[in-house]
Parts: sequence; structure tokens; C-alpha cells
Amino acid sequence: MQNRVTVTVGGLKYTLLATEGEDYVHRVADYVNVKMRETSGQGSISQMDCAILTAINIADERFKEQEASENLRRQIKELLEESAKLERSEAKREIFKLQQKR
Repeated sequence: MQNRVTVTVGGLKYTLLATEGEDYVHRVADYVNVKMRETSGQGSISQMDCAILTAINIADERFKEQEASENLRRQIKELLEESAKLERSEAKREIFKLQQKR
């Protein structure tokens, strides 16, 4: 189900259709507003330039966070593989000990 949510971004009102809840859409719009204020605070620029620079900054954040997330996944995978090797090695030692007791 799609919700109609009206938000204000950069001083302009937009009515959005979203499958997410109204609170989520407002949080996203608030985030964009904060980023636009940060961008426009760096000098006198047009609304369009501010929007484009803000979009570039948000895309940059996304790509960096995606890369960090992939690095964490890779580290977790390596740790799990290492843990599995250690468990197999320990199991083999236990089997060997049990066989020696016979």
C-alpha cells in the first residue's frame, strides 16, 4: 500500500508516494534538508546547485558506507571460515585422543 506524504525539502513542498511509513519519509526529508543546509552554508549558491551538490554528497556517503559494509561482511566471512577450521582441527585432535585411549 502506498502512502501519500507531504514533505518540505529546500523550502519547497513535495507530495510523495511511498510504501514506507510517514515517519520514515519525514526522517528522509529531514536528512536531505540538513545536508542541503550544510551544502548551502558553504557559500551563496543557487537552489539547483545546492540540490546537485547535496545529491553528490549523499551518494558519496552511500558508496563509502556500502564499501565499509562489504569490508565488514568479508571480515565476518573470514572469521567464520577460520573458526570452522579451528573447530575441525579441535575435533580431529579429540578423535585422535580417543583413538589413542583404545
